[in-house]
Amino acid sequence: MAQSEKIKLTSLTTKGGCGCKIGPADLQQVMRTLPQTLPDSNLLVGLDTSDDAGVYRLTDDLAIVQTVDFFTPIVDEPYSFGQVAAANAISDIYAMGGTPLTALNIVAFPISTLPKQILAEILRGAGDKLKEAGVTLVGGHSIDDKEPKFGLAVTGKIHPDRIRTNAGAKPGDRLILTKPIGVGISTTSIKRGLLSETEIERVTAVMATLNKNAADISQGYTVHASTDVTGFGLLGHATEMAQGSKTGLHIFKDKVPVLSRVRELAEQGAVPGGTKNNFAHVESSVDFPDHMDQIEKWILCDAVTSGGLLLAVDGSEAERLLNELVRAGVEAAIIGEVVSEHPGRIRVL
Repeated sequence: MAQSEKIKLTSLTTKGGCGCKIGPADLQQVMRTLPQTLPDSNLLVGLDTSDDAGVYRLTDDLAIVQTVDFFTPIVDEPYSFGQVAAANAISDIYAMGGTPLTALNIVAFPISTLPKQILAEILRGAGDKLKEAGVTLVGGHSIDDKEPKFGLAVTGKIHPDRIRTNAGAKPGDRLILTKPIGVGISTTSIKRGLLSETEIERVTAVMATLNKNAADISQGYTVHASTDVTGFGLLGHATEMAQGSKTGLHIFKDKVPVLSRVRELAEQGAVPGGTKNNFAHVESSVDFPDHMDQIEKWILCDAVTSGGLLLAVDGSEAERLLNELVRAGVEAAIIGEVVSEHPGRIRVL
């Protein structure tokens, strides 16, 4: 790998940083122009509530869960990029309460200008993460592109009666987050040379960690709503939960786990455009404290890659679930609660 180690993958992208999705406002505007799909009673989860994956019923006892995700490099080490991309794509299946089964690679790569070994390392990293998750790689598709991109389409299974959506939160639930935020600001800082090797290893490890452990443990508890925190940030995905559930949410800002030095890095200007777009999208649905400055608001909206699960857990079980998650090594915290007041809105406290 001596040749590829000299190449900074993040420098090959035109946007770099967070691997952000198209902004939610722009995406919604596009989706409104499309014709309605034919009704299908077997489509159990579709586009209506901006959920993490689609769910289609095959039999009374079996449904498939489908998702796809890909992005430009957010770390420079090819093997790590493959691991992060795989963990990120698989996460949507866990968020729905499903079991991932198979995956397809999605590859865009400048094969004539970059060493083929870089692509091999990306695929090796993804393959090792799939093995860790117990997912079978069944194929994929590749194109020659000026800018490298990688991701996966993942299919899982679930019982139709056990689907977790982002729209079932109930007043009295507590909100548990299973990974720290600040990933978008941190990965933007990688491209700008602002992180030490130790800090790069830390944020990479967070992104490459599967949500499998958290999802498996939470199966023994009453989880009314679930999503994973990715491109639209903590407040973006929490807003979708509040609006889909027709409930209000309280987020305790001092309880939200954040990667180290994120505020300092943000103050140095390492705030990705996707994070700022997220804030603009949720600003009208979120009540912030008067004393909260713009940096703190951006951090809560930071565009995440391969973030943690956000779980709305029955209030009587939340502490017990949190303790079990922490004992298992999950970086979890109770960060808020679900309320009946101000439905569809978030109040940051």
